[in-house]
Amino acid sequence: MLRDVPNVLTVLRLVAVPAIVALLIADSGAEGGLRWAALALFVLAGVTDWLDGFLARRWGVVSSFGKLADPLADKALVLAALVMLAAMSEVPWWPLFVVAIREIGVTLGRLAVARDVVIPASAGGKLKTALQMLALLLLLIPGVTGWLDTVGFWVLVASVIVAVVTGLDYAWRIARLARTRGAAALASPAPSHDTAVRGTADAG
Repeated sequence: MLRDVPNVLTVLRLVAVPAIVALLIADSGAEGGLRWAALALFVLAGVTDWLDGFLARRWGVVSSFGKLADPLADKALVLAALVMLAAMSEVPWWPLFVVAIREIGVTLGRLAVARDVVIPASAGGKLKTALQMLALLLLLIPGVTGWLDTVGFWVLVASVIVAVVTGLDYAWRIARLARTRGAAALASPAPSHDTAVRGTADAG
């Protein structure tokens, strides 16, 4: 039972994403109660990001699903919030484009090697996520103007820079794993003709 709790929290974070989007759409830029509800749900989702990792390590139940699904949930949460803020003209579109390209590339790379190994989030990746969460938290606060809005934007810029740097690091790690797997496949002896024939006959 305890083994499933961190993964359940990760799934709940994924479920929170469309709910946050729906609340922001319903608010329609009015920055009223629905915006506050979206902010509260975003904060709760961010807390589950910390809590599921903490519980998994505390209880020794780190799983391959968690290593893969946890960063995917983070990406979905961040990208959804960025899309909504950009659509409401509260942030420019370019941070979203840069982050989206980075996240899609890293996710596809992770999935490409997931059969052999799951690449967990690096320290730099965790820093990137923390900066993104802080920036979005500040920018989602209703009625934000002046210095707080400026701080939120520059924290977002910092997170984009870290995203690019860590994205290049992930690309190198994924490419190295792919090369290692390719080299291992080439080093494996091919089955002889007789063995191949016997294997086919046995399978029939």
